[in-house]
Parts: sequence; structure tokens; C-alpha cells
Amino acid sequence: MTALLDFVAEAPLVDHHCHGVVTHDPGRDEFERMLTEADMVSPLGVSLFNSLIGLAVRARCAPVLDLPKHAPAQDYLVRRAELGAGEVNRRFLRATGTTDFLLDGGFLPGSLTTTAEFAQLAQARAHDIVRLEQVAEDVVRAGTSAAGFAADFDAELTRRAAGAVGVKSIAAYRVGLELSGTRPAPAEVAAAAGRWLAGIEAGAPVRLADEVLHRHLIWAGVERGLPVQFHVGYGDSDVDLHRCDPLLLTGLLRATRGSGVPILLLHNYPFHRNAAYLAQVFEHVFADVGLCTHNAGFRAPALLAELLELIPFGKLLFSTDAFGLAELYHLGSTLFRQGLSDFLHTALAAGELSEVDAQRLVRLAGHENAARIYRLESR
Repeated sequence: MTALLDFVAEAPLVDHHCHGVVTHDPGRDEFERMLTEADMVSPLGVSLFNSLIGLAVRARCAPVLDLPKHAPAQDYLVRRAELGAGEVNRRFLRATGTTDFLLDGGFLPGSLTTTAEFAQLAQARAHDIVRLEQVAEDVVRAGTSAAGFAADFDAELTRRAAGAVGVKSIAAYRVGLELSGTRPAPAEVAAAAGRWLAGIEAGAPVRLADEVLHRHLIWAGVERGLPVQFHVGYGDSDVDLHRCDPLLLTGLLRATRGSGVPILLLHNYPFHRNAAYLAQVFEHVFADVGLCTHNAGFRAPALLAELLELIPFGKLLFSTDAFGLAELYHLGSTLFRQGLSDFLHTALAAGELSEVDAQRLVRLAGHENAARIYRLESR
């Protein structure tokens, strides 16, 4: 790693995909569970601090809490508890240099800060991203019918999207990304809703997992002209990773390219090179390497460099996908800056770009692309 270039260190960021933070002091087991995508700390393994992200916490987060670099994990957790969740959250969020956070509040919403609470902690602007599947599931819980589902969903999405800057699909978690590019007909939607409701009547959980309905939700988002985010690749144990390659979206991307609606491919690891290809060949596709950035620790710059092999600079965005722990915002932002700086150091030393070019790349990836796509200037 190289020393941060000044214009990288000072660049404002827009975190275009993240979640809220917890407001209590987690114990060690809970802290480690939230540190990675693992559901639990394995009784057969060792501490998750013994990983690249664990090392990154001790190296990059400890000094923010007034500890020496590489402080032992237990010392770190003791100091964290001494300061309290509020102070810890404020320190890490405000240290990111982020002006705008785009929050997906659809996962475990009761356990995290609200958008307004988050904005106050971060002393920054916070905007809502509407999770499409959450809207559909809430509509079902409120009571609907097979014939009425489409209209009920449409009305509720309109209400929630009124103040939002984008929508998000988690089809990857539920049915994979091999989605047809055809918009489902009303009769198909009603039939699929009927199957879903019948399953719930028979005792199944209210969990949407129907390819037709996921497509219906996505097209409803496109119809509203809002940017549509897709979870892609890396996630927790609920995802079948082999079904999450963004190349599986090719048919849907072809079908939506005339809509003028941006499609945002989130996370993407280990398919980030495929995402870069799609962002290059489809004018409405954009990508990031959020989530894997902080999980990869000091190897994060290599992932960002691989994404930059093909992706046009105007298609690259920054995100952390941080959830729960404020440390993840700090790690995501510092490692993104480190990755950009290392990449640009190499290119500048080789004479492959000018400093003006380098500064333009940082502005685009750090904040200008997101501000343009999500129309943040008008907010």
C-alpha cells in the first residue's frame, strides 16, 4: 500500500448502498457475527478477528477509539464499550468523509437506526432506498388477494417511493438472477400471487420467492423511473452464490436499456469483473465492490483494481453495504480510498494518466456518479 494521495484523502464520498447501525453495545459474539457475512461464530473454528477484516479493525479502527494500532481484540471491545455505542457511531460515521448515505432499511429494520437517526449521528444527509420485496411482503401481511395483489402493491410502492431515491431487488437471494427480460402479464402476476398466498395459507412463511413476482416488482420500479439496485454475488449463507452471477441478468438488462433507468449492480464479488463488463457494454448499468471492500481488508485495493480493468470511470460507484457496526463504514471508506490511491499511484508513475485525469476519476467514483444517477442535487 502507498501513502494516500491528498486529493483522494480529501474527496467527499456518497455511500450509495448501506444500512443503519445498532444503538446498543454488542458483546464479543454479536460483534463478530456482524463483522462478516457469517451467521455465527463457528464452535469448530476460531475467532473471526483472525481474518483480514479482523486485522483491519485492529489496524484501522483502533486508533479512532484512542487505541494503538493493532490493539488486541479484547482491548478493542473493552474500549468500545467504555465509549458507548453513541460515541462510537458518531466517531466512525463522521470520519468517513461521506456527504450522503443511501440507506436500505428493509433488512431487520427494528434493530437499526432509522434514516433520520442515522443522519443525525453521521452529521450528513441520509436518503431512503425502498426494498421491493419488503413492500410486497408487507402488502400480503396487511391482507390482499391474488387478483388484487398487483394494484395493492402498486399503491404501497407509490407511497413509499415518494420520498426515496431508488429501489432495490433481492431476487438474488430468493430465486437467483436468471430472470426473464419479459415483463409479466397481469394474468401471470395474479396466478403467481395466488400460488404465493396459497402457500402462506398452508403454513409457509411470508417470504417472496417467485420469479414472476420478482420480475413484476423490478418492472414496477423501472416504471417509476427510479434507479434499481440489485444484490449481486457475495452475501450470507442464505444466498446460492452460483445463481448470483450478474451475467445471468443479461436478458433483463437488454430489455430495460431503453427505459433510461439506471441499473446498479451491488457488491459483485467474486463476479466483479463480469459486472465491469456489463457496465461497459450496457449504457444504463453501473457497479461497485461494496461489502467485499471491508471484508477483504488490505487486499481490497486489488479487487478495486480488477473492477477498474473494464469499467468506465463514469460507471463506478462507492458503497460500503455496512450493516450494524459503524466500523464497517469506516473500513469501507478508508479501504476504498486506499484502493483508488494505490491504483492511481501506479498509473501516474507509469505515465498512463495525468493528475487531472486522476482527480477526475476520484470525483466521478467518489461522489459525482452517484449524485447524478440518484439526482441528489435536487434533494
